Amino acid sequence: MNRELLRENFETRGYRVFFFDTKEEAAEFVTQEIRNTTVGFGGSETTRVMDLCARLQEAGNTTYRHSRTTGPEVMEQAARAEVYILSANGVAETGEMVNIDGTGNRVSASLFGPKRVYFIVGRNKIVPTLHEALDRAQNIAAPLNAKRLNCDTPCASGADTCFGCKKTKGAASICNATVIYDRPMKGMSTTIVFIDEELGL
Repeated sequence: MNRELLRENFETRGYRVFFFDTKEEAAEFVTQEIRNTTVGFGGSETTRVMDLCARLQEAGNTTYRHSRTTGPEVMEQAARAEVYILSANGVAETGEMVNIDGTGNRVSASLFGPKRVYFIVGRNKIVPTLHEALDRAQNIAAPLNAKRLNCDTPCASGADTCFGCKKTKGAASICNATVIYDRPMKGMSTTIVFIDEELGL
C-alpha cells in the first residue's frame, strides 16, 4: 500500500484520508469519530468482519444494517441516517473509487442524503488505475458477492469472472449500476479509512 501516493491523490480531490495497520485500530478510530448519532450501513463484508455495527452501537449510536432477514425499510432507514458506512469494490491509486450495486441502496446513500460518509477499504481493493478498479469491481468483487448471496447468475457458479448476465433476468443480477467516485459529493464530508490488511471482497 503506497500511503503517500494514496494520501496525495485522494486528499487533493477533497477526501479525508486515514491509514491503519489493522482492522482493530481502524474500528477504534471510527468509533471515536462517530458517537450518539444514527448510522446506516451498506452491504459490506469488510465492516462485518470488523464487527463495526456492534461497536458503534456500544458507542451510543443507533445503527441500521440490512440483511436477508430484514425488509426494505431497514435500507430506507440506513439511507436517512446522519452517517453512512460502506466499502468499495475497487480503489485506484490515481484517486477514484468504484462500486457496483444491485439494489442501489448502497451507492445512492453514498451519493446523497447522509451528512457524513465513511469508506472502509482493505489493501486488497487497491489497484494502480481506474481501469483496473473497474475490472476488479466487475470481475472479482461482483462474482464473489454473487456467489456469497447465492444469486442465480452465471458468475455465481464459477465466481471467477463476469459473464455479462445477458440471459439473466434483472432481478437476479447484482450489477445493475456502476458508480465511479471522482470526488466527494457537495455538502457531504467523505472519509476514506485505508487498512493494511486484506478485508472483504
